[in-house]
Amino acid sequence: MRFFSAVCLLIANTIFTAGCIPAMTTAAGVGGSAALNHTLTGTTYRTFTAPAAKVRVATVNALNRMKITVVSEGMQDKSNVILFSAKTSERNIEIQLEPISANTTRMKVAAKKSMFLYDTATAEEIILQTKKYLG
Repeated sequence: MRFFSAVCLLIANTIFTAGCIPAMTTAAGVGGSAALNHTLTGTTYRTFTAPAAKVRVATVNALNRMKITVVSEGMQDKSNVILFSAKTSERNIEIQLEPISANTTRMKVAAKKSMFLYDTATAEEIILQTKKYLG
């Protein structure tokens, strides 16, 4: 009788957990892929409901408040994308402001520590400070 109970328990356990393994494997793969992509690209994005000109002014104010020096500002060739290059003593920062519509702008920030290492916390803080200036 004990053998029969153990076999039934083993079969029931196998049946009920059979769907969990593929779900866990998929979740781990998706999560791992997202984490790897964020670590390797180190780029943080945010879309604002504001015109590009207004986001540009807010970005400059945020960088000034954070004591980050703007090295250059310009437009990307053949598009309306505004490009910033900024610098601190230990970081090189690249910012793109892309107009999506007349009142929507996508901001992309990458703060590089070295050739392969990114500082996503600094990139996120630049976005948060820009958001503060937009109100």
